[in-house]
Amino acid sequence: MKKILLPTDFSKNAWNAILYALELFKEEKCTFYLLNAYTPAFYRIDYMVGGPMASAIPDIGVDISLNGLENTLDRIKNDHHNPRHTLEILSAFNTLPDEVNEVCQDRGIDLVVMGTQGATGAKEFFLGSNTVHVIRKAAVPVLAVPNGYGFRNIKKVLLPTDYWSKYKPSELKPLLDMIKKFGVDLHVLHALEGHDLTKAQSENKEHLKKMLKGIPNVVFTDNTDEYMPNIVHDYIERNHIGLVAMMNKKHTFLERLMMKQNVDAVGYHSQTPFLVLPDTSEISK
Repeated sequence: MKKILLPTDFSKNAWNAILYALELFKEEKCTFYLLNAYTPAFYRIDYMVGGPMASAIPDIGVDISLNGLENTLDRIKNDHHNPRHTLEILSAFNTLPDEVNEVCQDRGIDLVVMGTQGATGAKEFFLGSNTVHVIRKAAVPVLAVPNGYGFRNIKKVLLPTDYWSKYKPSELKPLLDMIKKFGVDLHVLHALEGHDLTKAQSENKEHLKKMLKGIPNVVFTDNTDEYMPNIVHDYIERNHIGLVAMMNKKHTFLERLMMKQNVDAVGYHSQTPFLVLPDTSEISK
């Protein structure tokens, strides 16, 4: 049974991501964990020593968290009941990224699904700060759903890559399982950015092709006309991509594309769900 973590702050954005997850896995037996992580407006000594349970002073944050989770749970049961789905609620006094990591470890979570504020301007795609921090720390795949994005059947998945990593089968498996389950096409996209593939990149590309042999429809594209990240944005629009998947290695391709840490990494404007997979492979040289 698949275990899926759904962080929520009880916003419309978070509810939208919950609905997306429920629909995406409607035919699959799943346990969904609804998580709300909260911190008080100011830190008190008793919190730092033992958390809210050790405090003699009532904290309204606990009640808000538990009531919000119960209301969300009732809403799902009443309006989106699915006998294949089991639901549990989790309330925690913690930062969201740290609590997500702890829950993923303790509960054996397969996937985190959460909302993001999405686009803020032309060719700009900025994840909300919580989503960014969760992605950076998460040891499991994270699916970010843009605000207001309603579920629709996925027909094409895009995997941008720079071919500098020799991907591990275990880390690519969640994506391949999803592709096989829904019978979608996979597009693998690389921006050459002014130079041909190096020997190491060519070897990694061949390694990836072998890993994808079980996928019926795979399209490999090397683009020499544009630079990152515009190539991804344009490719999504031209090819009607329903899901973007990317391997996440610190300080490399993903951050260049999304995190806006460099002048040339302005992100991209997208209303497409974004699946981020951990990448612990060695960088080829």
